[in-house]
Amino acid sequence: MSHHLFLLSPSDTPLYQLTHHSTRPTQNTASALSSNLPSWSTSAFAGTVAALSGASSVSPNVSAQAGGGKSGVGPIGGGQDRHVVQMIANASLDVIEEAMKLNGAMYLKSVEKFNEWTVSAFVTPGNMKFVLLHESKNDEGIKSFFTDVWESYLKALMNPFHTAHTVIRSPVFDARVRASAKKYL
Repeated sequence: MSHHLFLLSPSDTPLYQLTHHSTRPTQNTASALSSNLPSWSTSAFAGTVAALSGASSVSPNVSAQAGGGKSGVGPIGGGQDRHVVQMIANASLDVIEEAMKLNGAMYLKSVEKFNEWTVSAFVTPGNMKFVLLHESKNDEGIKSFFTDVWESYLKALMNPFHTAHTVIRSPVFDARVRASAKKYL
């Protein structure tokens, strides 16, 4: 089971991205549609077709990517799945902003569902958006994870050499987020 975290600035610019593959046992999340994919789905666009249909073809390695720049880090998922996950996260931003207007809480829980992906969000007082795509329900763990990520983000902001609302390239921040993901997700 994989989790995809996106930290977005108030202007919706990606500042940090992480994909975490959990080793915890889960329920069977395969959809009926994904098991009935036609044989032509092995073509060049199979990753996109499989991801949109609910199949999970993301590679089992863990990768992180700071939004843009010369990070030299690999893609989020396997092949074209990375773009599908980013599309789902970007498409959910409007729903997150609507939920922000209706709900004054920072943790917005599950704001949207797209096939097997559930989108949870956390909005800081400075309007930073933490978006998590996940496949299983774990509200308490996700809330604790968001709280830890927020604490790590605040510590990164207090660094005098980091400019607010710019890409986060700190290895310490990355290690803390990965440890939180391993602990709670």
